Amino acid sequence: MRILSIIFLIALVGCGGPEARRPVEVKSGSFFKQSVKRSKELLAKEEKLMQDVMANDTLHEYIHSASGSWFYYDVKNEEVNYTPQPDDLVVMTYNIISLKNDTIYSTDDIGTLTYKVDKQDLFPGLRNSVKMLKEGETATFLFPSSLGYGYHGDNDKIGINVPFKVTLSIFKIEKEKELIE
Repeated sequence: MRILSIIFLIALVGCGGPEARRPVEVKSGSFFKQSVKRSKELLAKEEKLMQDVMANDTLHEYIHSASGSWFYYDVKNEEVNYTPQPDDLVVMTYNIISLKNDTIYSTDDIGTLTYKVDKQDLFPGLRNSVKMLKEGETATFLFPSSLGYGYHGDNDKIGINVPFKVTLSIFKIEKEKELIE
């Protein structure tokens, strides 16, 4: 009986349940923290460049958008209130200019586009800007690289982490509901 009690006690103590395995390598998250720090520093540097452009441009009053760009209206349309919504078709042109006013892509290079809102690929800043303008409006936007082509560039004329200006014109908006009918 005593042997059975000892065996039972050993079995009970030995069945403490599975113990979690510890990771072989503990990651501190330092790479992620350094990446965030670099991104913040880059954005601050680009914001300074854009602030300098705006300070030197005394002819225009810049507006800060919710998406992080700055812009002014070249042509404003007070007669209509409708701005493009997802699935609308927008006929538009735009150009891309460096912050030093050197043409990167002209409107002739890009041509007139018919863009289905939020369904076709545009760089993030332009995708947001299209939804801000009304038919017949033209505006010039300043984009940090994070709203442009970012850390990758466009593999052609726009390099890594390049902020730039875009002049965008909206000629026509075809509402999605009108397209169905």
